[in-house]
Amino acid sequence: MLDAARQSFGTRGYEATSLDQLAVELGVRKQTILYYYPSKAELLDAVIDSSAAELADVLERTLLHAGGGFDRIEAIVRSVFRLALRRPELLGVLREVARLGAPASTRLTASLDPLVQRAREFLVVEMDLGHFRRSDPSLLLLSVYSTVVGVATEVEVLRAVGIEPTLRTTATRRRELLQFLRRALVEDET
Repeated sequence: MLDAARQSFGTRGYEATSLDQLAVELGVRKQTILYYYPSKAELLDAVIDSSAAELADVLERTLLHAGGGFDRIEAIVRSVFRLALRRPELLGVLREVARLGAPASTRLTASLDPLVQRAREFLVVEMDLGHFRRSDPSLLLLSVYSTVVGVATEVEVLRAVGIEPTLRTTATRRRELLQFLRRALVEDET
């Protein structure tokens, strides 16, 4: 049920998803879904919780082998792009929950807060060491998140600017994004 709901919320959106339609897709009665999740809002909460846990797990595993400095950022970007290819509905849920606002976005933010705090601390340390340009770490994190997720997942925006999302253009976008981030973040090495 959670996978079907994640797929629908992440691709069609929350409002466009009906429990009747989910029941048909799952081959069950709507009452079966309501037995486990008494409302569509509670199903969304469960999808948010499981999606946040999966995303956190993927990012934690990435960070275990990431190294330091810009290598860490590169590892995360590569991980997000892999998710965009393998599990687009997962990142779609993030976009949809952000669009929905509170209380859904508050729930997601609370779930991911430990990762966000660690990312902010990482940026501060890199800035203090002179590796990254000095800026507001919270705004920088928001900008990097928005840029990475947008470039990795916003198919319609890509098409609007003449980029057809294929494996080849995805690799090009990732490479260009990493160059952009390196130029934006890393202090000149002169």
